[in-house]
Amino acid sequence: MHLNDVLARDSFTASFEFFPPKNSTGFETLFATIADFERLRPSFVSVTYGAGGSTRQNTHDLVVRIGTQTGLAAMPHLTCVDHTAQEIDHILVRYAAAGVSNILALRGDAPLGAAHSSSAYPHAVDLVSAVRAFARSGRHPDPRGFGIAVAGYPEGHSQTPNTLVQMDHLKAKCDAGADLIISQLCFDNHAFHDWKERCELAGIKIPILAGIMPITSVAGLKRMAELASGTRFPAPLLRAVRRAQDDPDAVARVGIHWATEQCRNLVDRKVRGIHFYTLNRSDATRKIYENLGISSTDALRSSVDR
Repeated sequence: MHLNDVLARDSFTASFEFFPPKNSTGFETLFATIADFERLRPSFVSVTYGAGGSTRQNTHDLVVRIGTQTGLAAMPHLTCVDHTAQEIDHILVRYAAAGVSNILALRGDAPLGAAHSSSAYPHAVDLVSAVRAFARSGRHPDPRGFGIAVAGYPEGHSQTPNTLVQMDHLKAKCDAGADLIISQLCFDNHAFHDWKERCELAGIKIPILAGIMPITSVAGLKRMAELASGTRFPAPLLRAVRRAQDDPDAVARVGIHWATEQCRNLVDRKVRGIHFYTLNRSDATRKIYENLGISSTDALRSSVDR
């Protein structure tokens, strides 16, 4: 289903992110977990794409399998770093032929030790323009082409420390044809709400989803800090994790409680949707739903609409 149709249907969206497993055993394990996610009835799910296209085939295979074997609408991530224009075009042709409706367009990271100089599209805005041009070529079965989502960074991007310039970059992606913004994970809702307001002041009018990733372990927290460079961990959260650090189950409870309260605040503030970074595990997300007193996104949507 095209993103514009999803957004027209759902006044509030909840979506989940997966990453492609490395082998067939991992695929089967993930698909057993996806059944749990499907019961939560998300608006859509997304599938990540490794640095420099390192998981290109697995991303494609997982997206197609989700689309054919489940009732979930799957959106592949697509990065442009270290890709030629021909490679990007080939990927889009394959997704169009497979009936994929949406793309999350990202600049992405180069493989370790590689430079960005070989990229036909050096920035995400260039990729958005290319995906939109693909629609104009008439090669997608939907005359609208792909729905396009892009990333936003509430707490800044490490490579663009000037926040005014960073907002210009986000606005350029919207003007190039993006339909939706999904935020980087954030543990401080004040930062998200302030950034969302600054987006509105910049003239950005497309929907914005808040990215949430529950902490489930101390090692996971450190990994998040490495991957989501610039994301801040509020002192009360760190204090609670430190108190529980000798008990892995207690750390997970702290992380799930914190994420639950974030979601409760976001829903109360009428956010357009929440995007859960799941790490391919359903327990934390399911417990957040339970803590909110709901069994599915349908129930959550009903509570937002009231």
